[in-house]
Amino acid sequence: MTNAMNFDSAATLKLLEEAVAAGKLTPRAAENVRHWLTAPHLAEFAPATAEHVQQGRWEELEAAFWTTIPFGTGGRRGRLYPIGCNAINARTIGESAQGLADYVLDHLARSGAAPANEPPGCAIAYDTRHRSREFAELCSEIMAGNGFKVWFLDGYRSTPELSFAVRFKRCACGIMITASHNPPSDNAVKVYWSTGGQLLPPHDADSIHRMQEVTWIKRMPFDEGRSRGLIEYCQEEVDAAFTAAVLRQSRPGPRNLKIIYSPLHGVGASAVMPVLAAAGFADVELFGPHAEPSPDFPNVPNHVANPENAAVFDTMIERAGKIGADLILATDPDCDRLGCAARETPAPNAPWRTLTGNQQAALLADYLLTRHKREGTLRPELYLVKTLVTTELMRKIGDAYGVRTSGNHQVGFKYIGGEIDRLGPADFVLGAEESYGFLIGDHARDKDAAVAALVMCELAAELKAQGRTLVQQLDDLFARHGVHSESQLNVQMPGEKGMDDMRALMQRLRETPPQRIAGMKVVRILDYKAQLVWAPGEKPLPFDGARGDMVTLELEQPGNAVAVRPSGTEPKVKFYMFACDPPSAGGVAEVRRNQAERLAAMEADLRKIAAGK
Repeated sequence: MTNAMNFDSAATLKLLEEAVAAGKLTPRAAENVRHWLTAPHLAEFAPATAEHVQQGRWEELEAAFWTTIPFGTGGRRGRLYPIGCNAINARTIGESAQGLADYVLDHLARSGAAPANEPPGCAIAYDTRHRSREFAELCSEIMAGNGFKVWFLDGYRSTPELSFAVRFKRCACGIMITASHNPPSDNAVKVYWSTGGQLLPPHDADSIHRMQEVTWIKRMPFDEGRSRGLIEYCQEEVDAAFTAAVLRQSRPGPRNLKIIYSPLHGVGASAVMPVLAAAGFADVELFGPHAEPSPDFPNVPNHVANPENAAVFDTMIERAGKIGADLILATDPDCDRLGCAARETPAPNAPWRTLTGNQQAALLADYLLTRHKREGTLRPELYLVKTLVTTELMRKIGDAYGVRTSGNHQVGFKYIGGEIDRLGPADFVLGAEESYGFLIGDHARDKDAAVAALVMCELAAELKAQGRTLVQQLDDLFARHGVHSESQLNVQMPGEKGMDDMRALMQRLRETPPQRIAGMKVVRILDYKAQLVWAPGEKPLPFDGARGDMVTLELEQPGNAVAVRPSGTEPKVKFYMFACDPPSAGGVAEVRRNQAERLAAMEADLRKIAAGK
């Protein structure tokens, strides 16, 4: 590797100019490369950057430098690469931590909330990904160097435990190193406010601004921080308190349930297994092929450890058939999302079905409200929280029990956490996102797969005692409230061209929305960015929607719709499809088959729309 003192700066910059002239590198990427070659505060990265230029590694340079990695729904997430402003590396992680420290300290000073005789606290945790421990130590060094007391979870821990730790230790902020369910090539930094939730306005935009302004980064060596008491290991204390907090959501009942659980090579065994054991579920098998913590996720399809992908359950379903399991659970690598599978009937040879995030949300909402009714605590002040793209079946269940549903929220569990703080945790029942994220209880302000797994197991055990399964319970909800099916289409749009394509797509949807989708007329368009709603041919009118870059197209059949938004964490556009029908004489199964065909037709039309056809 070239060292800092022996590369020819003028010659390297000339090669850079020649690459732009030859069309090998975009001017925007070249400008960022030049900055990394010449800025004094980036000197430690200049040799590696120069080596890339001298070797003509233009594709790598374009990918790593064409933009500055954005701060998405909850943090900065992207591909690991040792250099570049559009990659996760020591510099971009360091900028995130330093910018957070700068903003928090300024906010505490302005608000008068700074602790009188002690430093502000910051909780830090990390998952099993490549370089996660290294980045967690780096963030600890930066926060300590800026005068924070760091509460360090020393070992692979879950994102919800980090959210809990922020609250438990009364910290001013928190940092989690994880890329959630992204591919092995990625990592990320998530940042948290004193509430234990991810940053909400105005803190999100203001802290991002501070991150973008960072030049020099203050650091205190990790060992020095430990010896001075500014970095303190706290995992044993926080583990015990977190487990106890989750267990407060447990209720007595049947425990005769054989469970297979997979952490998908992530941190989940540190959270889910102790909780289930303490709650009395003794027959839990940690699925061997997925048990090893590994950043490469070797034994899951395509090395993508995402419980939203039904294929991750295939080998577990085979195992379940051999041992007679009743329920399969899987959590994503940072254990904030829960997936599950159950048999369609109690018969030992019955087929298995994986449940979507929307279906789990409906089951949990109904069970929790049933529990309130049984315990005599059901009252109108109770509330559910969901996002705009989470199933409306959840609202219908809430209506049936006479409780509120707060559903005017953009994607991002931070909005659910914020709503809990706004309405008060005393009446909170369930927060849910279609992307398999759930929260029960007030111990955290982020989604928590451990508490969701606990409550799902208690529901499954209760149903088993009645001779029923989760699938049968779901069909019963459909029969009572209408059959709801949802699907999602993700269209990848990487790079600078992809960003342009995404902007063009969203503009087309706003200016010339399609007239029909899957043969159904588009009867109403809602633009959450401009806060306008209109019917085709009519004048747009303002409406009070959760502001965000999303367009919803409502179709002529009530409850059928499409929502479109660019992802906040990945280079892709997400299309959310919704189908809804009353039960027919042929039963729920017939309606679901018809809806599957309708959703497939929606997807076919949306693919054409995404391609500009």
